[in-house]
Amino acid sequence: MGAALDAITHSRGAGDGSALERPLGTRFLVFPQPSFIPGYEKPEVVWIGPSAGPILAGPSDSRMYVANPIEPKIPYASPNLPPYRGFLRPPAEPGPDGHFDHIGPDSPAFLSTHSFACARRVLDICESYVGRPISWFFEPTLERLEIVPRIPHWQNAQSGFGFLELGESEPEGPTSCFALNFDAVAHEMGHLVLLSELGILEGDGSGSDFFSYHEAIADFISLLGLLQFDTALDRLLRRTRGNLLLHNELDKFAELSDEKQLRSLNNSLRVSDVSQEVHDQSKPFAAGLFDCLIEVYQSLLFERGLSKINPRKFSDLRQQMAPALIEEGFRASATSYELTHFAAKAALQEARDVIGEAVTRSWTYLDPDSLTFEAAASAFLEAAWRGRGRAYIDQLEDCMRWRGIL
Repeated sequence: MGAALDAITHSRGAGDGSALERPLGTRFLVFPQPSFIPGYEKPEVVWIGPSAGPILAGPSDSRMYVANPIEPKIPYASPNLPPYRGFLRPPAEPGPDGHFDHIGPDSPAFLSTHSFACARRVLDICESYVGRPISWFFEPTLERLEIVPRIPHWQNAQSGFGFLELGESEPEGPTSCFALNFDAVAHEMGHLVLLSELGILEGDGSGSDFFSYHEAIADFISLLGLLQFDTALDRLLRRTRGNLLLHNELDKFAELSDEKQLRSLNNSLRVSDVSQEVHDQSKPFAAGLFDCLIEVYQSLLFERGLSKINPRKFSDLRQQMAPALIEEGFRASATSYELTHFAAKAALQEARDVIGEAVTRSWTYLDPDSLTFEAAASAFLEAAWRGRGRAYIDQLEDCMRWRGIL
């Protein structure tokens, strides 16, 4: 049997095998988190779906393209908008098999392939949750999103009308470019996706939580994106032995190392605790969504016999759950956890998708000019009730009430 399979493989030929594989998508290398963080030293192979047609040199497809300027570029600001009209570096070329995973971190083209793959992957994730293609808010003026992977000496990243631009942090180094930071790219893509689905303000936003809601959603989309990587899922679960809430509630952030999204979303802030500054104001809602994710995850663990803790018994998750977990001995030994790792991973993946679907589908119930966090929470609960979150609706509502949003 082995010889027969070997003969078939050799008769098909490498080129033909690649041709059969390419309709499945295009391969890229992506760092789930910056490579200086322990555990993320090597990039992960990801597949970008074929929904936007073939991915060509650049990289580019029908939804977005990379423009890598030769000279330092001035960041876009109205009325200066894409396309970039200066001289560009040579585009990143696919390999003979049509994939880009031959371009590694040591290649000058890696900034282009990495930023494109991060942006395209976030769009794929969001489209899978809403269940249809997402049309850019800047169409038909511009057909595609322009990605500028590096603006030297510019310590920022921004997205807007047809563009996503990435600077670099200080001090400069091999990993200082935001193009190599999935979180930075995913956050900006979150803004672009939300503008495309929710719409644009007609007024100045006074009396609306539009801008702070944007920041909360952009952060949460970064988290959803991180949790799509096997590297991140395995690392988080094995280091916490499946107990994400207990670790976080005891402030063991060092145990989670530098998983930036988890650390920024896991807080005990309520609406009454924050200022009116946009980023500060966004924290309770983003953290409320994180609470919802943990509620569903803990419920699935209990339902599947992976935990003795029934989260439905606790009306106040943050104040009551952590002590109860300690008292009832939730923490498993390393050996016993390993026996259930993949079952816990499946539960976290399902919880991720339940909440991700509810968040993205809630946008159809919202109006940008009258958007408040209370309206956003109600829309989220409505989408959850109409989707896979119905079984957890009371728990999700409790999470939002605890934050003072409802």
